[in-house]
Amino acid sequence: MSSRPPAMPRPTARDVAEAAGVSISAVSRTFTEGASVSAKTRERVLAAATAMGYRPNPLARSLMTGRTELIGLVSNHFANPTFMEVFDLFTRELQARGLRPLLANLGEDGDGRAALDMLRQYNVDAVLIATSAPPDGFAASCRAAGLPVMHVFGRAGRASPVPVATVDNVAGGRLAADAMLARGLRRLAFLGGSAHDASTIDRGKGFADVAARRLRQTIHAGNYTHEHGRLAMHTLLDRDDDVDGVFCADDVLAMGAMDACRERGVRVPDDIGIVGFDDMPLAGWAAYALTTVRQPIRDMVLHAIERIVAWMENPDDVPRSKLFPCELVTRTSLG
Repeated sequence: MSSRPPAMPRPTARDVAEAAGVSISAVSRTFTEGASVSAKTRERVLAAATAMGYRPNPLARSLMTGRTELIGLVSNHFANPTFMEVFDLFTRELQARGLRPLLANLGEDGDGRAALDMLRQYNVDAVLIATSAPPDGFAASCRAAGLPVMHVFGRAGRASPVPVATVDNVAGGRLAADAMLARGLRRLAFLGGSAHDASTIDRGKGFADVAARRLRQTIHAGNYTHEHGRLAMHTLLDRDDDVDGVFCADDVLAMGAMDACRERGVRVPDDIGIVGFDDMPLAGWAAYALTTVRQPIRDMVLHAIERIVAWMENPDDVPRSKLFPCELVTRTSLG
């Protein structure tokens, strides 16, 4: 037989009310932001709650307030190391505001219906989409369900059905091309993710605008993974082994491309210069020392959270889309 003592029952709002000598509704008001309660009553309730180890039940409170304080955090980039920083920021900042993230993975959800059904089932208060390539119509469907929605890393413009917080991807592509041309590279290639991914499209467009006739090859790896980048780089070199500069639409792709060069005995940057995009922490490691275009991930995440919280508090306070600037971070992969 187990010698473990029986677990003590969790204190309830009724227990706190009896200990503080107040009504249950006074306990509820004490733990409801903005509710009216006298300073004396609040002090008695908080003292009793602290002594008993009481914590308000968020599910019970949601029945009274109509809010769950759940924020849907939706993405299909859970395998991309860059997004570990994104998810870390989102979860920490939401929790610091008393909100709780509910993760929804679009990886195997072709049309996004399963994710949307889950978000509606759990009655989330708002949705943050953190991907450049959600399923077609997903953002509009979330908005049609009456949810405040912000799309981080999306494409800003009139066609967007929801407000967007994103980096200027076209300008980032131009920065990469300018840096290559300034170093005398003239036989250039672009290695992107999916051909349907908004960030790949815009980064490739900016690069092509500046590279012009010097752009000899465009390869789409399919996904933002190291292996896709490695295989795509092998394909690129099989097609044209005279390329001397490659702009990759993502740091993970660029690292895969650099490892493919190592496998073939192609020296970076002596034989070929490589530029990535994001400036993820791994980009600065000595094994890669990747020149890359930095996007202000923290600024975009904080902006999205601040605007979605304001929107939740005031349904008429619909945020505007915001385009963030990027900058080139020079390391040794470009020479």
